[in-house]
Amino acid sequence: MATTDHTVTVPLYRLAHSRTGDKGNRSNISVIAWHPALWDVLVEQVTEAAVAQQFAQRRPRQVTRYLLPQLQAMNIVLDDVLDGGVNDSLNLDSHGKALSYLLLDMPITVPADLAPHFGGSSA
Repeated sequence: MATTDHTVTVPLYRLAHSRTGDKGNRSNISVIAWHPALWDVLVEQVTEAAVAQQFAQRRPRQVTRYLLPQLQAMNIVLDDVLDGGVNDSLNLDSHGKALSYLLLDMPITVPADLAPHFGGSSA
């Protein structure tokens, strides 16, 4: 965890948990805040551009983010990231279930006073 006087930089999994689904060559990744106080930071930093950068090696054709503020959650849809999908891919993870872990590893800079709301493991 990198720190300054007023902020800390932690992996996204300290702020949110996730679940991944797929349909064809499309993956959708839910991101759900561990605490409502973390929602604004998620909206600010887990943007379509930031997610596209995190998945650059998978070369998504498009990244679309759907916000669900009443649930402090978002759904990220990545097009063309599953090597053709379950029936066409030779990829060992053709469903893309592990893609949420790639997203949850994204570094997020958070005001230090929000640290008591973090979830997940600090290890």
